[in-house]
Amino acid sequence: MVSRIREKVDVCVVGAGHAGCEAALACARLGLNTVIFTVSVDSIALMPCNPNVGGSSKGHLVRELDALGGEMGKNIDRTFIQSKMLNVSKGPAVHSLRAQADKAEYTRAMRKVLENQDNLTIKQAEVTELLTVEDIAHLNDENEVTEYEKNDKKLIIGGVKIYTGAVYECKAVVLCTGTYLRARCLCGEAITYTGPNGLQPANHLPDSIKKLGIELRRFKTGTPARMDKRSIDFSKMIPQYGDEKIVPFSFSTDPESIQIEQVPCYLTYTNEETHEIIRANLDRSPIYAGVIEGTGPRYCPSIEDKVVKFPEKEKHQVFIEPEGLHTNEMYVGGMSSSLPEDVQLAMYRTVPGLENCKIVRNAYAIEYDCIDAMQLLPTLEFKTVSGLFAGGQFNGSSGYEEAAAQGLVAGINAAMQIKGKEPLIIDRSEGYIGVLIDDLVTKESFEPYRMMTSRAEYRLLLRQDNADLRLRKKGYEIGLISEEQYKHLIDKEKMISDEIQRLKSTIVGANARISAFMEKYDSPALRTGCSLAELMCRPQFDYEKLSEIDDERIKLPDEVIEQVEIEIKYEGYIKRQISQVKSFKKMESKKIPEDIDYDDVNSLRREARQKLKMFKPVSVGQASRISGVSPADISVLLVYLSSRYPKNNE
Repeated sequence: MVSRIREKVDVCVVGAGHAGCEAALACARLGLNTVIFTVSVDSIALMPCNPNVGGSSKGHLVRELDALGGEMGKNIDRTFIQSKMLNVSKGPAVHSLRAQADKAEYTRAMRKVLENQDNLTIKQAEVTELLTVEDIAHLNDENEVTEYEKNDKKLIIGGVKIYTGAVYECKAVVLCTGTYLRARCLCGEAITYTGPNGLQPANHLPDSIKKLGIELRRFKTGTPARMDKRSIDFSKMIPQYGDEKIVPFSFSTDPESIQIEQVPCYLTYTNEETHEIIRANLDRSPIYAGVIEGTGPRYCPSIEDKVVKFPEKEKHQVFIEPEGLHTNEMYVGGMSSSLPEDVQLAMYRTVPGLENCKIVRNAYAIEYDCIDAMQLLPTLEFKTVSGLFAGGQFNGSSGYEEAAAQGLVAGINAAMQIKGKEPLIIDRSEGYIGVLIDDLVTKESFEPYRMMTSRAEYRLLLRQDNADLRLRKKGYEIGLISEEQYKHLIDKEKMISDEIQRLKSTIVGANARISAFMEKYDSPALRTGCSLAELMCRPQFDYEKLSEIDDERIKLPDEVIEQVEIEIKYEGYIKRQISQVKSFKKMESKKIPEDIDYDDVNSLRREARQKLKMFKPVSVGQASRISGVSPADISVLLVYLSSRYPKNNE
């Protein structure tokens, strides 16, 4: 198909899901002329599955994204209908914020942000082809190929072509195609060749991606049914309420502005009757009938998988969650399925409270093309195609939060490359975003990747509450955090430091007043003088209780008090992790030259040599995390690098 339309922009972002939105906003806010393509403007920031943002470990990602200048945290603060801090009975390292979203409002609000962003154009169109600079030269009837391409034998992205034939020349492309590439949805024997929510799939782009030498693979995910609220008996379920005091996701949101009346969710359970219906109809499930080719997420299984893989369990949790304030649709969390419609209705109606339920939208599984992210550099740029970046579920991950985090990093690095600046690489010791990306580009994964707190080695340092203290400065240096926001961070850091120092230097004696205070809280009496910081380390006390004997105290913001208390109570553990991080940083700083010849490294095992050639790690630290590369191989590599490249290992 031929079109006379030719446009020149700086960046093309393909896909307007959570990854695409963050990538496009980052590029546009950094001053680059950006166009974002979507198969439907109605699918911008669409939530095709669960109606929430955050949760265990995912809340960390959203906080970090916000600290760097992303939009997801701000948008959920505008559109949530219930908010809850998870894991509060455990230590601060695993506290995670989770908010129910009004789906329609979330999409509408994010679309409004994109529509009003300078330097950003939204284009409803299917991108069908990726063009290299050589392709562009041929279109222009030129025969020249740049010196960079000649010398490095590396393809360079030059633009994209859409279905109408129009061509957009650009300096970088960010692929955020989500679950749309050659997508098909399965509900029992019924198969529709569509993307999520019946939207148009992208069937032409995969062939173009393959032509660039990029390998694709097939993954699948799924979603549960949506029920008509009027058909549900909530009296048979356990109400789940939000927190009395709401904590915002964004560090820029005023906590007082979001103290709203919240909507309840509900908890119920499957039972043996439910499981028996599922077992009796497994032959009609595309998953077990061999119809589905793709691999599904281990940590978000369908109800069929749960019943088959955990036969000893008598029941499974089912969360009934509202899709929004202006709809009667209710999301049936925990019961995603690809079983036929009649089986779905039968099994759902065995669940207490759903006996008379009416399905608005059937559950379905969706298959799609994606990549093995080991084809990417830590910047999320393809190793073999300069200027081509990728983010989100296209990279083999799952979840809105994982997608948004990758989209932001990919967008920032596309912009940094165009501007000739250093890329943003967050390492594993700096953030959950660093763990996420490092896992994707370094470790072999045969299923959609999901972030979990257990994946982060330094999680006591990488708490959600201190994401701004860890990453806000990086966002400022990039240009996505304002002067005002940065000044607020500096003021906050000073208040925390000053208050910790004051508590450590304020000594209380073993007098009658202190003795009465200790007795009140059943804490052992003091024999000698003791600092307020030392008292705070006792399990009976916290910052608020110590106010009774702290006469010099001034009023501080809650966010400052939280940091003061954590820093003091966990000081020993924090120091230990900081020491571990120093060792980690040492390995990360030992860079591996691009021109290294692993065949020249004597005593390197064959498997390690093969893996290192395939992965092309950028540092010894990254090499050490590759499956098949042993500590002995790393020792051999270190000796080789120190002798062959002494300046890199000083």
